[in-house]
Amino acid sequence: MAKRGGFPGGIPGNMNNLMKQAQKMQKQMEEAQKNLAETEAEATAGGGAVTVRVSGAKEVLSVKISEEVVDPDDIEMLEDLIVAATNEALRKIDEISQQSMAKLTGGLGGFGGFGF
Repeated sequence: MAKRGGFPGGIPGNMNNLMKQAQKMQKQMEEAQKNLAETEAEATAGGGAVTVRVSGAKEVLSVKISEEVVDPDDIEMLEDLIVAATNEALRKIDEISQQSMAKLTGGLGGFGGFGF
């Protein structure tokens, strides 16, 4: 006698579990994103001459510049140091974010269309 309704292999029986797992993962991801927004990263350039601190939301929180690198005849070097320190701090935030999401997705990357 043929079974009525459903799919072969019992997929509908597992659909409820799958939905619960997806909802749990979504809640965990939201919590991880909230925690990431509260995270800060700091990076330096020029041997500590320039220090930049950024938030997990990728906002620059502070820039500190040592007096010895402020040379009115070489503004370009100071600009380069600021860019380098900022980019490194943002790279650190990206790394923290990827590690956090990998813990939740088991390294699946992009699971559920989140694209982390």
